[in-house]
Amino acid sequence: MIVKTDEELQALKEIGAICAEVRDTMREATKPGVTTKELDQIAKDMFEQAGAISAPIHDENFPGQTCISVNEEVAHGIPSQRVIREGDLVNIDVSALKNGYYADTGISFVVGETSEPMKQKVCDVAEEAFEAAMKKIKPGSKISQIGKAVHAVARKNDLTVIKNLTGHGVGQSLHEAPAHILNYFDPHEKMLLKEGMVLAVEPFVSSNATYVTEGKNEWAFETKDKSYVAQIEHTVIVTKDGPILTTKIDRDE
Repeated sequence: MIVKTDEELQALKEIGAICAEVRDTMREATKPGVTTKELDQIAKDMFEQAGAISAPIHDENFPGQTCISVNEEVAHGIPSQRVIREGDLVNIDVSALKNGYYADTGISFVVGETSEPMKQKVCDVAEEAFEAAMKKIKPGSKISQIGKAVHAVARKNDLTVIKNLTGHGVGQSLHEAPAHILNYFDPHEKMLLKEGMVLAVEPFVSSNATYVTEGKNEWAFETKDKSYVAQIEHTVIVTKDGPILTTKIDRDE
């Protein structure tokens, strides 16, 4: 969508803040011994309290309030009785709507300590790639510059990007135009960013793989070689004064 009024902007900021609080609360609760279903219950309770609705359930009939992916799972992991363990690489993806407006956000992190430094590395590089992408968010810039920036950071760190998972437009539905925001440079992509455009930007950085395949169920994606993958995602509004991240909370208070 294109934000045209202050009412739309405030509605997007409201649902963005809700999703951010849910994401951060779930992350804080992700400790060894907790199940992914118990983490998902946190989202359910917080959505109900905030008057928000899970977007995966509303739009996709997904069997969970949120997507929680662990280790070999890259995306769309179904909350279950799976127990979180020390050193797990976890991705929490939260999207919801309130009053007809959506936000979408995700984060990958390592639980406690790990003997596999690559798990932390993909998380750190995904964060770096996202920050690089934000420098390309301005009206008139080609959308392809986002993927170019992400891929450049991955390559600099001897890592890869997942090519068949992408960002997308968001705002008045979970997925809308632009349909794909790639994590690599496509010279044929000529679309320009416009003032007020709402995007879900989500670099997927991998230790080796470049594609994901269907996993253990109809929803989950995995890498065939069990590569580690990390994602950072925020809902971003394009403005001439720089990107507005509706799902980023400033904790420096």
